Amino acid sequence: MRFRHPDGSLVHLAYCTNVHPAEDLDGVMAQLRDHAEPVRRRLGRDRLGIGLWLARDAVRTLGSDPAALRRLKKALDDRGLEAVTLNGFPYQGFGDEVVKYRVYRPDWTEPERLDHTVELARLLAALLPDDVTEGTISTLPLAWRTGFDDAARKASLTALGTLAARLDAIEELTGRSIRVGLEPEPGCTVETTADAVAALTAEGAPPAERIGVCVDTCHLATSFEDPATAIAGITGAGLPVVKSQLSAALVADRPAEPGVRTALAAFAEPRFLHQTRIRAADGSVRATDDLDEALAGGLPDDGPWRAHFHVPLHAPLEPPLTATTPVLEETLARLVGGPAPLTRHLEVETYTWQALPAHLRPRSRAQLADGIAAELSVARDLLTSLGLKELP
Repeated sequence: MRFRHPDGSLVHLAYCTNVHPAEDLDGVMAQLRDHAEPVRRRLGRDRLGIGLWLARDAVRTLGSDPAALRRLKKALDDRGLEAVTLNGFPYQGFGDEVVKYRVYRPDWTEPERLDHTVELARLLAALLPDDVTEGTISTLPLAWRTGFDDAARKASLTALGTLAARLDAIEELTGRSIRVGLEPEPGCTVETTADAVAALTAEGAPPAERIGVCVDTCHLATSFEDPATAIAGITGAGLPVVKSQLSAALVADRPAEPGVRTALAAFAEPRFLHQTRIRAADGSVRATDDLDEALAGGLPDDGPWRAHFHVPLHAPLEPPLTATTPVLEETLARLVGGPAPLTRHLEVETYTWQALPAHLRPRSRAQLADGIAAELSVARDLLTSLGLKELP
């Protein structure tokens, strides 16, 4: 979906296809047929943006077989879909029964991560619509925090510097500019936007023209970051907001109450990691790596909890739980509600539909498509309320 900002800029809205995990090209093609095109039809649009997630095996096929790449581009065109951004965070196995900590490997100390991201950039340059010259990729925030020392940080920044040079080469060759954004996430070595600023302005950091920040509004809220402070910190440091992922976190205002804990327990599931946080009266943030750890006594329960569980944007949660939708709304207003957009690529990323409590999960492809279309409608309405105009 495309929008015109009042300053004349083109802003893209997509939804991320990691909600339909597929490891190979045939699976990606099935995603477009079975999910993305039906969402577009529900919205009544001739064109729908998707944030493609391409796993390692699909990337290897597309990178080694020009005919396969032409096949994917034709499928996008034929189904009224376009890709200007990729989710480069998960490497493989995002649809496995247990993902948890494995989603953070390989990290930016490992050559596989650099090679994969460079190949993603080459593919995106080829997949961009004919009238678009800029693409973006989100990537993991260097690494999970455990065992990440100064040597690992230096190796990560060196790898990002190499990435930036290769992105320069891709633009010189294709005329398409690809930028990459580190996506701060709770529990990682780059957990907050302030951590991202510190990493990307440190000695040896890559050039800001290529490597910036991806602001995920669920992650921002889970870490109790203030949107105004976060966005000002990024831009004040001279870093770009490469893209933003529109998502909401799970909130329990009174986690000490038995009924609230029962409601929370329904969201403690085995597939994904649901980092949980509480902010103390002194402003400090206490943390656990997962929701079940918090419920087992790992967090104080004398204040609101926020959990890294991407909840659907369009459907209010049943009391006593709520979502951080106000953080999403304020962040979006900061990003695109001003005189010029601070980012032009927006992506709804609710990948947890099948991890929701059983009574909230879609029971069919049709219900899932209905839900995704409803989320995009919420995002569209937020954008138009900020003065952007939806384009055909």
